Amino acid sequence: MNIQQPKHPQKSGQIYGVLRRAIVMLEMKPGAPVSEKAICAAYNVSRTPVREAIQKLAEEGLVNVIPHSGTYVSKISYKSAEEGFVIRRALEIEGVRRAAHSPTDASVAELDSIIKWTRQIIEDELFESYIEADDALHSTIARMSGMTRLWKFISMAKIDLDRMRQLSAPVPGHLVLVTEQHAQIVDAIKRGKPDQAELAMRIHLDSSFEVMSRLIEDEFFFATESRT
Repeated sequence: MNIQQPKHPQKSGQIYGVLRRAIVMLEMKPGAPVSEKAICAAYNVSRTPVREAIQKLAEEGLVNVIPHSGTYVSKISYKSAEEGFVIRRALEIEGVRRAAHSPTDASVAELDSIIKWTRQIIEDELFESYIEADDALHSTIARMSGMTRLWKFISMAKIDLDRMRQLSAPVPGHLVLVTEQHAQIVDAIKRGKPDQAELAMRIHLDSSFEVMSRLIEDEFFFATESRT
């Protein structure tokens, strides 16, 4: 388990943040054991903050705490991911429409910079890091909407969806298509076209989820309910 040590490991919130990122980025694989003892040793803390962090992860459904057995990274729930997708799509469509009504030069420049970043990631074949650039673009659009809590609610809904996004990153041609779809969304925002921005966002989110949905046929990272 290769996890960067936080600056203040005594704080359960920081340990929670590091573990959560590792789970979402699939650095900690679905089904893998989570050792309280190993985490305590890595961060030189007592079990109390570690248990608090694990409890918070359990509340989010990212780990399963099984009495007399241990704690394990949860398998991905397709049903949860699908629900997150529906919520995300509804909120992002509203957000992109608002963003396209009054784009600023600074915000447009930021979006252009992120598009350039995603293309560099693809050129360098650093596919595992694409999700961070992807989120940067979508969160910027959410901020442009003027709705300050929009991205917070989207982030809360898309936990299992994010893990599916990581699984889909190596699919040949997928991220190239995603990046071009991002560029179309940004172009519609630049031109102040809410209807076109909405359509581009719908196409992007729907096609991405279709690619992710195919993975449950082959991957063993999914909960049993996902394959029934």
